[in-house]
Amino acid sequence: MGNPLWQRYCDWLYYHAGLGLYLDVSRIPFPDSLVATLTPAFAKAFAEMAALEAGAIANPDENRMVGHYWLRAPELAPSIDLQRAIAETLERIERFAAQVHAGSIRPPAASRFTEALNIGIGGSALGPQFVDQALAPDNPPLHLHFLDNTDPDGIDRLLARLGDKLDRTLVINTSKSGGTPEAANGTAEIRHAFQQRGLDFAKHAVAVTGAGSRLAQQALAEGWLDIFPMEDWVGGRTSEMSAVGLLPAALQGIAIREMLAGAQTMDRATRVPTIRQNPAALLALCWYFEGNGRGEKDMVVLPYKDRLALLSRYLQQLVMESLGKEKDLAGNVVHQGIAVYGNKGSTDQHAYVQQLREGVPNFFVTFIEVLQDAHQPHPELSPNMTAGDYLNGFLWGTRQALYDNDRHSLTLTLPDVTPKTVGATIALFERAVGFYASLVGINAYHQPGVEAGKQAAAAILHLQAALLNLLADGQSRTIEEVATTIGQPAAVETLYGIARHLVANGRLAVTGDLAQPRDLRFHCP
Repeated sequence: MGNPLWQRYCDWLYYHAGLGLYLDVSRIPFPDSLVATLTPAFAKAFAEMAALEAGAIANPDENRMVGHYWLRAPELAPSIDLQRAIAETLERIERFAAQVHAGSIRPPAASRFTEALNIGIGGSALGPQFVDQALAPDNPPLHLHFLDNTDPDGIDRLLARLGDKLDRTLVINTSKSGGTPEAANGTAEIRHAFQQRGLDFAKHAVAVTGAGSRLAQQALAEGWLDIFPMEDWVGGRTSEMSAVGLLPAALQGIAIREMLAGAQTMDRATRVPTIRQNPAALLALCWYFEGNGRGEKDMVVLPYKDRLALLSRYLQQLVMESLGKEKDLAGNVVHQGIAVYGNKGSTDQHAYVQQLREGVPNFFVTFIEVLQDAHQPHPELSPNMTAGDYLNGFLWGTRQALYDNDRHSLTLTLPDVTPKTVGATIALFERAVGFYASLVGINAYHQPGVEAGKQAAAAILHLQAALLNLLADGQSRTIEEVATTIGQPAAVETLYGIARHLVANGRLAVTGDLAQPRDLRFHCP
């Protein structure tokens, strides 16, 4: 009868000759009966995806088209104007990057830009950061830095790293609306740093933003170097192939058309309307089986390549923001989602593989294998063994050790890490997310939970303003007195947290026993 494991491996190993890419789902033990059961649902998913690519309203909650697939195949866009806009944006990005590299676009106080600072949050940072680590050349024409949080200490450390190179720094300000607080704060902080050094921020700044946004208006009014579009039919977590990701990549000298070509090749592969011959459908099938269609297991992402260490963070947003939904398309409460975490092999085998092997079996693993060890030969560290051989041994050994204890995994194998394979990998997971969302009947293209978090944060800032306005009269008050006076008695705990933060930063003073928060009295210093 032969080896049943080998037989299953051969039956469920997908290979794409053009990309040199393998997807092995044989260690996910879904039964053939599940494939048969889900075949009608996949037929519906394939049809919905085709309609999405043709311009149907695929995000009904926001009444929007979903067009990130058009970015690598403009001819698919549903209008000539959209097709032309996509092509023109790509040409503008390439032209701008070439002019920066040549020094024809340069800072006022230096002959060339040598640094680029990308200010963005969420998908406006995670995609460019992943691509930067995966593909940036060792000696790029511009070194890329990131400001992706509203953390003052992080901003100080970034500015310290830039040091006297600030006058040679190009600042990419990315925000669809221009009103996202983290990105807006980053721009304001960096503008302040430029002003402190007597530098004209506008002569160093470009914007990637929506047409007519607050950021676009600011860039126009101040005469920034350029403005690139961020379309409303592209979500942040699927924006790496838009100006959001292509501009910083092009400035680093990364072959962005190769990245687009890889994504386009994968897009063609994932349009095949057959589960076995469609790698994104195979991923969605595995996710559905492992989580029982309800995300009951986490996905652990383990790339065995330093260049891909940020893939888990990138996929964390792509998967969790897309699939983590309270309600389905019919309005039923379903609490869908797949939790994603991970880092890299073999480093993190020493961190959590012990639990994966012997702890709670509430996960499945996605191994990422890269066949090419390096671009140059490496020495043998023991007879017939290189460092790459050891890395390969850790991957295959961990895969087997997990399987031996009934822990499931799938393996994506890339021939190497290039713009083409990175583009293909991004496209593969984008399509898998879309198929899985169709299987479970949710909208993968909105993020109401994120918006709720933004509104809650804004309410906290309003509370802080009310607290400071009250204490500006010079009197000291307990936090309960503050809450009552401003008409927010239920917010006393939150107000205490705000006050404690302000005290730590010298903006409020406190008297009393810190172990007795009820008795503390706060006042302006």
